Amino acid sequence: MNQVRDGAVHQLGILFERHHRRLFNFCLRLTGDRQTAEDLVQEVFTRILKYRHTYRPDSDFLVWTYQMARNAAADHFKKRGRMNEVDEEPLDVESPAALPQEELEAEERLALLRRALDRMPVEKRELLILGRFQNLKYEQIAEMLGCTVGAVKVRMHRAVKDLRTVYLQMAAEVTP
Repeated sequence: MNQVRDGAVHQLGILFERHHRRLFNFCLRLTGDRQTAEDLVQEVFTRILKYRHTYRPDSDFLVWTYQMARNAAADHFKKRGRMNEVDEEPLDVESPAALPQEELEAEERLALLRRALDRMPVEKRELLILGRFQNLKYEQIAEMLGCTVGAVKVRMHRAVKDLRTVYLQMAAEVTP
């Protein structure tokens, strides 16, 4: 990124190859829509190029990049109106016919968890995605959110607790 910041913009392709999948997964889990996620990733790399002069060599590139992704997603949500739930359609659907019973049940639980996550408010969903799916450290999330690590821990605890509540409610609705 330092080279890109200093004018070697052809190096952006290397950054794209290294990081576009993580950013796509983040945007996909946040929006629930593949096309929107692809558009947001493109927007992130456009912004990286546009705002490359703001990157500080001592900063964490992932934090800086995810902040751009968060901002792009926030702009997207503003244009479309507030989005608290994504479509009910699961993100990755496999054919259940080929799965043994235990794997099928695990897939069903995972699909239920994804739907529960989709029902979370955007702020909590984003936090859970960053911490649990993108495996960012609390320090990185705190830097991104502009708060303390302790605040991130509290928010994460509350988000997990709320996700558990939503998951259990949805599971009770599905179970006869």
